[in-house]
Amino acid sequence: WVPTGTAANCLALTALCPPHGGIVCHRDAHIQNDEGGAPEFYTHGAKLFLAEGVGAKMTPATIATVLDAIPDDVHRVQPHAISITNATEYGRVYQPHEVSEIGALAKARGLGFHMDGARFANAMARVGCSLAEMTWRAGVDALSFGFVKNGAMSAEALVFFKPDLAAVTQYRRKRAGLLLSKGRYLAAQILAMLEDDLWIANGRAANAAAGTLAAAGGDRLIHPVEANEVFLRATPAEAAALRARGFDFYDWAEGEIRLVTAWDSPADAVDALAEAIAAL
Repeated sequence: WVPTGTAANCLALTALCPPHGGIVCHRDAHIQNDEGGAPEFYTHGAKLFLAEGVGAKMTPATIATVLDAIPDDVHRVQPHAISITNATEYGRVYQPHEVSEIGALAKARGLGFHMDGARFANAMARVGCSLAEMTWRAGVDALSFGFVKNGAMSAEALVFFKPDLAAVTQYRRKRAGLLLSKGRYLAAQILAMLEDDLWIANGRAANAAAGTLAAAGGDRLIHPVEANEVFLRATPAEAAALRARGFDFYDWAEGEIRLVTAWDSPADAVDALAEAIAAL
């Protein structure tokens, strides 16, 4: 366990990539845009190679395009790992076979494979497969198993599927100042979430709320809604009208807004927002 998703991601990447290596991720990945340089800091300088893909989803082809452009040359940083986000930063979900295809590419190229699962519960609620199918059977070496976005308070799990990676990471966690003396309060949250599958129930609840908003959004939807994020086209005036009714959300690109539902989003509030969106 660690207190933040950034910590989980960085410790995972440190285990998979040396300071002189590189990590392939989507150009909109959280590790690229929203972690303040922490991946580079914790890996002591590893480079991020940026790949393309619709909805922040990479494919073997888009990853291979990046890999094939890197010559085997002492003057060039060599790739050592691949990192995907599931669900993605745009709420898209990798199916198990898609993860397996990337896992096969990683194995063929001798690369480590990390999954940023900040919204892992939402992805699993969408797909309904086993944990094994989505992770180690698909070739994933390390999973940042997110709980904070799913109801926990400062509690994330870092799961390794290779014992040697887990063994060395406990020392890296301590060295990074991430071993909390009262860590049992983090662990207790994770255990409670895993018991009786509370974590997946929370993910389903958040996804269902997003589905209600998606139905109201209609042709305003920018991305298919597969998890708990809804991206809509809305003019500044329309966004202001929603805010005037008491709704809070993120402005995204110009003419776009981002709505995020939670495990505890009240049904009446979700219905009211859906009604307001439909009336725009």
